[in-house]
Formats: sequence, structure tokens, C-alpha cells
Amino acid sequence: MITRVTPTGASIPEVQHHVAAVGDANLHYVSAGTEGSPILLVHGFPESWWAFHKLIPLLAHTYRVFAVDLRGFGDSTVAEAGFTSAQAAEDLHELITALDVGPVHLAGQDIAGGTLYRLATEHPDDVRSIIATEMGLAGFGLENLGDITHGGSWHIGALAAPGIARLLFTGREHELLGTWAFPSMTAVPGSISDADVAEFARAFAREGGWNGPVGLYRSMLAEGEDFRSRATTKLTIPALAVGGFGGPFTAGTLSQIVTGPIASVEFDGVGHYVALEAPERLAAAILDFLADITPGALT
Repeated sequence: MITRVTPTGASIPEVQHHVAAVGDANLHYVSAGTEGSPILLVHGFPESWWAFHKLIPLLAHTYRVFAVDLRGFGDSTVAEAGFTSAQAAEDLHELITALDVGPVHLAGQDIAGGTLYRLATEHPDDVRSIIATEMGLAGFGLENLGDITHGGSWHIGALAAPGIARLLFTGREHELLGTWAFPSMTAVPGSISDADVAEFARAFAREGGWNGPVGLYRSMLAEGEDFRSRATTKLTIPALAVGGFGGPFTAGTLSQIVTGPIASVEFDGVGHYVALEAPERLAAAILDFLADITPGALT
């Protein structure tokens, strides 16, 4: 069941807010646009649908756009302990089914990669193309980012370790995001405001609010062998890799799981949060990619 709702957090005039009942959870998502085929936007960490609030209006002139809060993020149901990327992927499958919009152009970023790859391999009829921004996969180098002795980030281990996120981050959500997460990986000054930080922090401040990212990062450290096995049969759909802070890392990842045509763009002077830092450039790249794979059609 899908219900239109009044936003409880930040919003923009171009979108409508909805809640979809999927299994034992309610997924909050926004929609915009009335023409063209559907694009489903899936955020990473430490984000929600709000990561795309600058991008959505730029795409909605041509496409129907949906941006979801994964379970455990934003205004979707708080995740239970033991939440995994497999559960997140099944949530997205049920959302696409409920919306009756498949196959979608699936656009995701960051730690959402495992969820997107599971969806594309387990429910191939749901996915028409993949648009990956600053995204890696377990089994293909992403785990290396947890190795702090070789330039990895401390937060991966902190989130994956049982109970540590709740112990250390509860009550410090705004400080953590505003003084570490966004500043450390943003290259465009002023692109992420204090109001943006407050909107992202709001959801993590809920009781159990860290369970979502904890589940995705714990999944990331455990699913590499599974993903390498899946990649023996590569996806045959078109793909776009978008790099900012990570340069060619996303394109290198996609090349190992996709045989279909792979387009690639890298944005100089842009950090990890491409949709917030360079929405116009990202929109142009997406629109060009979709026009190239379906020339002459609003798809």
C-alpha cells in the first residue's frame, strides 16, 4: 500500500512525499516528474533522499524520478539489529513492484552499491540500467577502505563493530556529520549547508538510528566472496560510472561486473558527495547517458 504523506523533515516544492508498505517496513520516498521512464535514486552514507534534492528537479523535466530512504535511514522505518544489504535490496524490489514502474534506471552511490548489485542480480527485470556514483563493491576493492594502515577510514570499523556506533555517536550526530563526515570528503566550498547536515543528522538521532548504516557496513565486510561468485556471470545492462573524490574507482568496479556498454565521467574539483556538490554536472552526465542508450526516445 502506498500513501501520500506530509513531510516531517526538509522538502522542496518539486516533490511529493509518500510511504510504501514493504514487508514489515514502511519506506519513505519522494516522487517528481510525470513523463519518461523511471529513475530510482538510492543514497549512501550518511545520507537520505535529501542527498538528491538539488538533482531531482534537473531530471524531472524529462523523467519520472523517485528517491527513497533506505530502511534505517531518513524517514523510513528504523532498521532492526541484524539489518543487511540483502534486506535493503528486497525492500527496493518490493518498492518497485508496488510502484509498478520496473524496469528502472537505478542510480545509487557510496555504500548503497551492495544493495544495488543484489537487486540487479536477483531481480534483473527490475533494472534497466545502472548509474553508479562514487560507488564500490565488496570483493572488488571496497573492503580496502576499512584498512586504516593504507589510507582507509576509521568509520567503517566503528560502524561494523557491534554496539560501537550507538555508544560513540548517539547524541553527537550533528557534530559527527558536520565536523567530520561532510567536511572531510567535500571539495566544493559551501555546497553542503548546516541545514543539510541537520536534515541528515535528524534521522540518525532516532532511537536505533544507527542500525541502518551499521547493517550496510557489516554487510560490506562479509559479502565479498558472494559478489565475486555472482560476477562470474556479468550484468549485460548499460552502465554509467561517475567519479569525484574517488576518481576511476567506480568505473573500475563496474568493469568487473558489467559486460554491457560502460560510460564513465570524472569531475575534477568535486568530492565524494557529487549530487550535492555538482548537481548540474551530474544531471547533464545522466541525461546524456540515458539519451545515448535510447536515442530518439523519452525513456
